[in-house]
Amino acid sequence: MKKLTRFAMISSDFLYSLKGITPEEFAYVQKVMEGMNDEQVRQFIAFYGSKRHSPTDILLFTLLGFVIVAGVQRFMVGQIGMGILYVFTFGLCFVGTIVDAINHKSLAFEFNQKVAAECAQMIRFSR
Repeated sequence: MKKLTRFAMISSDFLYSLKGITPEEFAYVQKVMEGMNDEQVRQFIAFYGSKRHSPTDILLFTLLGFVIVAGVQRFMVGQIGMGILYVFTFGLCFVGTIVDAINHKSLAFEFNQKVAAECAQMIRFSR
């Protein structure tokens, strides 16, 4: 069994503190953080934690699409064109909104993957 280093334990503690992190996202973010020193990990988690969206938030905004305005979840994940389409078609007659409610975890994971990669690039190239 692999012994955890102080660095791995610190980064794991920080990652577990992120709201709504899934095991898949946890594993992906740990892979992205490989090769970073302690200071870079702290910066990465600060940037990443402020930009990521939890699956619960995505689900909440998707469900609001049934009541207020459809498509807000698509704007949140950076899909502006789909957001506009959802607004003008009432979430593609609510079928798209239902599909998004079912797939809210994958929407959040895909968005968070992009955010993690961007944050890692910013941290690695800042020095």
